[in-house]
This record gives sequence, structure tokens and C-alpha cells, in this order.
Amino acid sequence: MHYDVIVIGAGSMGMAAGYYLSRKGKKTLLLDSFQPPHNKGSHHGETRIIRYAYAEGEEYVPFILKARELWSDLEKETGKQLFLQTGVLNVGYEKSPFIQNIIASSNNYSLPLEVMEASEVNRRWRGISLSNDTIGCFEPTSGVLKCEECIEAYRELAVTYGATILTNSEVKEISVKDKHITIKTSSRTLTADSLVVAAGAWSGKLLSMLDLDLPLHPVRKTFAWYDCNEKMYNHYDFPAFAFDTSNGLYYGFPSIDRSGLKIGRHDGGEEINPDKPLDGFGELTEDEADIEQFLSHYMPAGNQLKYGKTCMYTLTPDEKFIIDLHPKYANIAIAAGFSGHGFKFSSAVGNVLSDLIISGKTELDISPFSMNRFKSI
Repeated sequence: MHYDVIVIGAGSMGMAAGYYLSRKGKKTLLLDSFQPPHNKGSHHGETRIIRYAYAEGEEYVPFILKARELWSDLEKETGKQLFLQTGVLNVGYEKSPFIQNIIASSNNYSLPLEVMEASEVNRRWRGISLSNDTIGCFEPTSGVLKCEECIEAYRELAVTYGATILTNSEVKEISVKDKHITIKTSSRTLTADSLVVAAGAWSGKLLSMLDLDLPLHPVRKTFAWYDCNEKMYNHYDFPAFAFDTSNGLYYGFPSIDRSGLKIGRHDGGEEINPDKPLDGFGELTEDEADIEQFLSHYMPAGNQLKYGKTCMYTLTPDEKFIIDLHPKYANIAIAAGFSGHGFKFSSAVGNVLSDLIISGKTELDISPFSMNRFKSI
């Protein structure tokens, strides 16, 4: 069967792209090797932080502000609450790039931000214990996205607008001839005028079929939920957070509807082959020890493990995204390498991918995310 656009990967970026393409009248097919939302990529685990004064660099701020607008639009269209305004507390050393980028982003884009000494953070949130050599930057308008519900919302709307979704359909072959794209799975041959590749940890494998060798490195990541003092850590009173510490960069969430305090480590991780089974949480000794040392130091009232999970990040060398058109084929758009901080952007990324397919350009500045920054292209 022939389509205007085929999207490979129906996770966060791909599902959003499928929604925007179908809403704009394109006959769209989404292909996924699994059944989204699923636990094989980077979008599961119930929640993701959305923050605007961006520690990773100011070039992300216009992008995330557009994403915020589009998440609000999605809530209005579905009538579902997908965002919880818990606020986000960022903690680190005052002169660190992490903290300095947050403050600069806030100043340059007039974003609400409260900068506090450690003693003030400790007074305001009794569940936190900071040493005096750190400070806190609190974003009151930021918060938490319900990630799996977001993907499900885009899925339902995409189908409403006419999109087709084929799950459990692994792509075996991609070929391009005279702007005509052919995709083969184990059971089907499909054709399209245009293609979006947004396949998470499998993007490198698929892009190699299109003569691209991008530096994409999947790594195993873990996160876990802990029983906690609900009076201290409930989501009405306690923020989502990111702590840049001497031992690593940690992130987490308040206890939402008594689910427990959720914590993970952002940096580090073991490089893996996504086609091989992932070690479960706790199978490596450092899984629990790493998080528990963070808890004992910074949040001593959240200390009883409930359960943990694993996921995958797909890293680029500079940990910036890849959002671009194929250098040889203007009818192929690529979204990859989101390096563990991409979900919050997925509403805007999906919209950008639809723009690139339909008109070859987009209003948002995506030049920092061009694949041309890698010498191998």
C-alpha cells in the first residue's frame, strides 16, 4: 500500500509527528517494532520533567517554549490533564555551567526563576538536605508531563485524523529510488513519497540502510521509586528536581498520587545493543547503590525501595539532538540522539518533522541540531 508519509518509530517523536502529519491531511502510516507506549525505548516510566530555563544551553529555550504551547494545545484537544505544575528545583554549585546556564536562560528569556541559598531550600522543603556550597534555582511554572498518557493521546488523535498504525512490525529494508521510498517488513512491502525516521535506539541501524553513519550510542539507564514521607514529598508540596552533584547528575519526581519518590541518574550508563535483552533493575550492583547514596545525602526521608525499571538513552557525542533532513534525500526527515532529555520537546519535534516533510523548512531554529556537525557526514 502507498502512503504520503511513513513514520518509522511510534514513540514520543514519531507518534507526535504522525499526529501532526495526519492532522495536516497527509495519508500517514506509523510503523513500530513493538506496541506503543511500551517499555523498549525512552518514553516509559510514567513521568518526565519539563523545564524552561535550560541547563543544557540557551539554544533549547525557544524550542521548549514552543513545546509548552503545543502540550497545552494537546490537553485542550483531548480534555486530559497531561501536565502537573509541580515546579522544578535545580541544585548545583553556583559557578557550575549547569547553574549558570539556567540563570542565563532565565534572564535572557524573562523566565520565572527563584535563586535560593541552600539554607532557604532546606527551610522551604523539609525533605531536602543541602550543604552550604550549593544553591537552588526553582522554576515555579515548570513541572511534570505524564509521558505515556501523552503518547496515548497523540495515538488516539492520529487515528482519528486518519493515520494507520502498524505495531509489532520491524523494518527489515529501506530503499529510495527517484524520490520513491520502499520499506519491507517481515510480512509487508510498503511505499511512500516521504519518510520520517524516529526510532530511538534503533535509529542508527535504520539510518545505515540510508547510507548514513551517525554517532549514535544507546546506553542502559535505570530509575526507581521509593517509599517516602508523603507529607514531605507529595506532588502538591514537593517539586520535580535535578541535582548536579560531585558524584553525578540526578533527577527525580515527587510522589504523585502516593506512587513514591522517583529518582534516576542522568549521566553515565553502560553502552548496549538494543536488539539484546536489557539487564533488569538490580541485576547490576550499582543500580540501587547509586541512587541510595544520593538519597541518603540529599533526601534522607525517602529511603525504602519499592521497585525499579530500565530504559535506554541514545547519546550523541555532544548530547545534542539530531533533527534534520537527509543530506541526499529531501523527502526524508530524521529525529534521533535525544540523549536522555528529549521527551519534553517531543510535541515541538513532531510538529517540526511534519513541517520538514511538507515544506522542507520550519519556523523554529533547528540549526544547532544539524547532522552536519559530525565530520563523518
